[in-house]
Amino acid sequence: MPQANEAAAALLTEYAELLLMTGGDRLRARAYEKAARAVAGHSGDIAGLSPAALQRIPGVGKSIAEKVGEVTATGTFAALELLRADVPDGVLALTRIPALGPKRALQLFEELQIRSPAELKAAIEAGRLAGLRGFGPKSGEKLLRGIELLEADGGRVLLNVAAETAERVVAAVRAAAGCVRCEYAGSLRRWRETVGDVDVLAAAQDSAPLMAALTGLPEAVEVIGSGPTKTSIRTSAGLQVDLRVIPLDAWGAALQYFTGSQAHNVRVREIAVRQKLKLSEYGLFDTATGDLIVSRTEHEVYRRLGMAWVPPAMREDTGEVQAALRGELPALVADGDIRGDLHTHTDLTDGVAPLADMVAAARARGYAYYAITDHAPDLVMQRMTAEKMLAQRERVRRLGEQLAAAGEPMTLLHGTELNIAPDGSVDWDADFLAGFDVCVASVHSHFDLPRAQMTRRLIAACENPRVNIIGHPLARKFGRRPEIEVDLPELFAACAATGTALEVNAHPARLDLPSAHIRAARDAGVKFSIDSDAHSTGHLANMRYGVGTAQRGWLTPDDVINTWPLPRLTQFLAKGSDPSRP
Repeated sequence: MPQANEAAAALLTEYAELLLMTGGDRLRARAYEKAARAVAGHSGDIAGLSPAALQRIPGVGKSIAEKVGEVTATGTFAALELLRADVPDGVLALTRIPALGPKRALQLFEELQIRSPAELKAAIEAGRLAGLRGFGPKSGEKLLRGIELLEADGGRVLLNVAAETAERVVAAVRAAAGCVRCEYAGSLRRWRETVGDVDVLAAAQDSAPLMAALTGLPEAVEVIGSGPTKTSIRTSAGLQVDLRVIPLDAWGAALQYFTGSQAHNVRVREIAVRQKLKLSEYGLFDTATGDLIVSRTEHEVYRRLGMAWVPPAMREDTGEVQAALRGELPALVADGDIRGDLHTHTDLTDGVAPLADMVAAARARGYAYYAITDHAPDLVMQRMTAEKMLAQRERVRRLGEQLAAAGEPMTLLHGTELNIAPDGSVDWDADFLAGFDVCVASVHSHFDLPRAQMTRRLIAACENPRVNIIGHPLARKFGRRPEIEVDLPELFAACAATGTALEVNAHPARLDLPSAHIRAARDAGVKFSIDSDAHSTGHLANMRYGVGTAQRGWLTPDDVINTWPLPRLTQFLAKGSDPSRP
């Protein structure tokens, strides 16, 4: 996401939150939320766009376009500053706690003078919420879980924020005089779900122009430290970026070292020690003589140690070192393997782009097939009806015919994202569901069911012959909602037995199924669908984060149904006729 889009979307979202907090019109707040999503998902950079061009972004009218123009010119807008002045210091911080909305946050301040998560935690533990209007017996327990979730994510940013920051830094440093190579490393290169700071590695003889390029970035609001080999900045988003400049001859060893993880590096160094070698960020050396053996490429370092090159996403000391020594590393799924997207939304429900725009953006990505899966009626706020869905199906059919007539190779699939009710049922009956090409089923409510009941709920959805994919299976959102409680081995067994895929949702706030569980699901015989869950054309590009998460789970193209040719995918979606199943 371009930096200007990110900043404007964040401020529009804050404005919507403050409107709700101060008793403003709910529909107006929702309009700003929708506009924020549209700006965030806009594929181009909004910086410098005219008011008329801004109004061509879905959901951005004249008034909002004026505010966005203020943001790009000044970094804020007047109406937001007025609302900020009406909200007590610290109250907005309370709204960051999962399960605590704006009105309740303001109530806690007004009635109990609570103005921070720490003060709220103390108040709950002291029993001060007892009897407070709107806070039931379980409210304290839920809020404590939310505070724990907030604390666990403290100081870390979502993967897309880190990636987009790193890409801007790398582009600027590469353009500096004398830069020979530049890449990001660290946990970002390993596709960790959240990132604490960004590590960038560069090779040059003279580091000064590279360091100047970093500190000269518009988003570099603070220089934490600067020297000839390392410079650190803090961005306007609060993210620390460390740039290290090393000689080109040490590139491979340094990239391996600074990519990590620490546990993986320890294992690799142990192998070096057993071979009477020493591995550091400067190279692989003979311990007895001190002679440099290899250092220029990662492949050389791993090969000299008798190992296959380990893909960065796997470097977590979860068996990859042993597999590399045996030559048994899997050929991981890659961005280029993805043939289509099976979970996307349009403005018929909570997306911000019309059907034709989403299809055009998917076609530009070179997909062989593309599914539109708008929400079903049990998600009441989306106001879906059978009539609306059938009308959309006809539009999808006509668009598909137009693509075929124009010689375009992309096949359109009409689907839906169903809601899994507490009893495991879904929105429509079997006859209506039979008309869809693909059905994703997801948990969108009742997140606090007991483990056994939640497990039965998901298994019942798997057993529905019309459900093809369980969407964002653990229903988590980073910093907003914890994972639901479910017996994962039972769920994996049910998916394998029924031919139901589990989704690897690529939205950076979800990345669900988490990589920590993907290998166990794969070993149980589960297949996967890596989907963007796009709600705008720009969101389609999130697919890479899902691929990175799948790589962390050791998935190959054969494990992922949307890498398959359409005929094989169609057989799988028929549920029960996939020839690859035993």
